Amino acid sequence: MSAAPSHTHALQYAFTAHLRDPAHAPAPADVEPRRMQVYRELVFANMESYISSNFPVIRSLYEDDAWDVLAHDFLREHQCHTPLFPEFGREFLRFLEARTEAGRGDAPFLLELAHYEWAELALALDEADIAAIAHDPAGDPVDGVPVMSPLACVLGYRYPVHHISPEFRPIEPGAEPTLLLLVRGRDDTVRFHEINALSALLLERLQANTEHSGRACLETLLAQYDAATAANLRDAGLAMLTELKEREAILGARV
Repeated sequence: MSAAPSHTHALQYAFTAHLRDPAHAPAPADVEPRRMQVYRELVFANMESYISSNFPVIRSLYEDDAWDVLAHDFLREHQCHTPLFPEFGREFLRFLEARTEAGRGDAPFLLELAHYEWAELALALDEADIAAIAHDPAGDPVDGVPVMSPLACVLGYRYPVHHISPEFRPIEPGAEPTLLLLVRGRDDTVRFHEINALSALLLERLQANTEHSGRACLETLLAQYDAATAANLRDAGLAMLTELKEREAILGARV
């Protein structure tokens, strides 16, 4: 009775090993080569289609032959941690992380670009429900207590990932970090906004705040600067609170 499962497992392993790496793993002897070819093509096509659609900017950077090599490397080398299709993008990101650590010669910005594209996808799939969060949509984000959207996040990169394209492939990090605010609005559209360091710090403070007004949070932040600098930044910070509400990073104010 124990021989059958053992034989089945061995057959399944040989079958899938061949699908992942046909050049080095022979196909099971009792499977017709023509049928094996159909399975190989289907598995690769489905996998390649999924990473192409999840990472369209990265795909645009590769000629077809070079992309096929990268996609085959992913299929052959990476052991996925989950069978869930919504997590497939994260698996490709893990694959690129391993390549970066191994020094495989990828573009220096590739991993950051992959994280940026994955973050957009992850935010699009996030199940957080804005309607379930108690807030006054007409509330004042300056003198009220701002309520932050769970569908907003700040990302920081060394490279200007939101500008990378086939025509722009930076080889050196930018002089300043690239800070991006990603927001999924009430219409479920994910949008990005380039922000400065003050905005990023203010967002971080607001996300941890539950009882102070937006103005108070800003003043606490400005207290870290000298009086002249704080005075110059105050108007910009107050305007940013209103702008964050317009961008739906701030949903409104506490009731």
